[in-house]
Amino acid sequence: MRQTQMHLTSEARALVDEIRSKGLHQAREVNRAHVLSCLDRGVPEAQIMAVLGVGRTAVWRARAAYLQGGVDLAVFDMARSGRPRQYGTDEEARVTALACTTPPEGTQRWTIVQLERAARQEPGLSHVSRETVRRMLKKTISSPGAG
Repeated sequence: MRQTQMHLTSEARALVDEIRSKGLHQAREVNRAHVLSCLDRGVPEAQIMAVLGVGRTAVWRARAAYLQGGVDLAVFDMARSGRPRQYGTDEEARVTALACTTPPEGTQRWTIVQLERAARQEPGLSHVSRETVRRMLKKTISSPGAG
């Protein structure tokens, strides 16, 4: 199989080497940086696939992405579309703090329904749902009224 030659610029080579040497990146990003480094040094695709444990399409995609848009496009995942978060960490903290307060009169602990009603009284949380309150508490490993 004929391998297409690919050479990194000196800036791109420095960035790729930095990604490979520091443990601050996801494994997929480090693998892609290894692929680019190997392609730059002329290592055969078959050897890259065997040593790194990646498929042929991963090598091809890394090469094509680098040639199209540089190291950033080849190594890092692009931001995915999706609905933005409706409530930030401040709102989550307020709901969690509310769950840590004493429960309403006549009950031993908070229920999710009670927390939802109480959270809706807070500014900025007027439309919060039971499920959202439950997920907020699950993130913090909180149990309503326990403690």
